[in-house]
Amino acid sequence: MPETDLSISVFFPCYNDKGTIASMVIESILTLRPLTEDFEVIVIDDGSSDTSREILKELQRVYPQVNLVFHEQNRGYGGALKSGFATAKHEWIFYTDGDGQYNVRELPELLEKMADGIDVVNGFKIKRSDPLHRIVIGKIYHHITKRVFGLPIRDVDCDFRLMRRAVFDQIELESNSGVICVEMIKKIHEAGFRFAEVPVHHYFRTSGKSQFFNFRRIFKVARGLLSLWWKLVVKRKRSVISRQRSAKC
Repeated sequence: MPETDLSISVFFPCYNDKGTIASMVIESILTLRPLTEDFEVIVIDDGSSDTSREILKELQRVYPQVNLVFHEQNRGYGGALKSGFATAKHEWIFYTDGDGQYNVRELPELLEKMADGIDVVNGFKIKRSDPLHRIVIGKIYHHITKRVFGLPIRDVDCDFRLMRRAVFDQIELESNSGVICVEMIKKIHEAGFRFAEVPVHHYFRTSGKSQFFNFRRIFKVARGLLSLWWKLVVKRKRSVISRQRSAKC
């Protein structure tokens, strides 16, 4: 795609990411400026209790491309993503987390995969840079979700994604927790959209702490996955079988 044709919204979910969010926003602007003038950078602050909001307001004062959305209460990772998708106005939407574990400078590698017929360009981690227990839990999570939901990509847990905005005219996301990524990829796949994949680097967290890896949240995610499996797999299979039986009558 010619650089002048690129129309893109970049957004970051942010929750207590005061140590990294400024660099993520600035790096994204520096990455996009040589590529296009038609871009915006959105940050969804999901009820941060640190100084993230003050930092974001200063960024908006300096960079007119920055658009801020503030949640007065924490809505969860899924709630932040839904706000980002709803706010984005350009043809392509790219998002990654505000915690600095991915390098926004690798966005052009996803852009290179943009082509007619490709609707989603998904990153996959070359090597996961996390403590051992997170790596183990992540592998179990990935294996279960890929097998149970029949996902077409190798790393559903890699939140480094470029998507056509038109995708969200055909699917509706419901989850407010981290299981939204499974829901999103499953629904996009079933709607007939096409995927491409790109290897990306993953870095150790240098600031803040993960909101996912504690037992209470893991239990909540497990319950969310079970509910999602029932809605998107079991009930749909039953619906298909019911229609097939009706057609034979």
